[in-house]
Amino acid sequence: MKVIWAPWRMKYILSEKSEECLFCEKANQKKDKENYILLRGKRAFIILNTFPYNNGHLMVVPYRHLANLEELSQQELSELTSLVMKGVTSLKEALNPDGFNIGLNLGEAAGAGIKDHLHVHIVPRWSEDNNFMPVVANTKVIMESLDDTYKKLSKAME
Repeated sequence: MKVIWAPWRMKYILSEKSEECLFCEKANQKKDKENYILLRGKRAFIILNTFPYNNGHLMVVPYRHLANLEELSQQELSELTSLVMKGVTSLKEALNPDGFNIGLNLGEAAGAGIKDHLHVHIVPRWSEDNNFMPVVANTKVIMESLDDTYKKLSKAME
């Protein structure tokens, strides 16, 4: 079995969590730039992950607070899929990755950090993004600030 180490995520795990759902809170604040919301649809939105596994790690989130995939309406599912496609094409344009990991973690046992509000992860990957830093220095290198990545992706999503 392979093990993927992500020690930089400990900051998120140990951080104080709000009583309110993070996604609902950010969607309702109308502070898109500060919250790294890149695009709002009618039923879902695209947001940068502030504790990314890689540069440009996006999440596509329905506005409705749902834990289960089967609770999505056909319209929500359709828009979620469309926004995933928009995220991928925007990442290709802005960051030129070699590939993607795209998926959902449904439920705590599946690794969902926010288990009560489903969301789709889009993680851009580069052939060279696996290097010695996580192993030797217990450090994940994120090459670009969230602000710079946000600017690039905002432009690509226009």
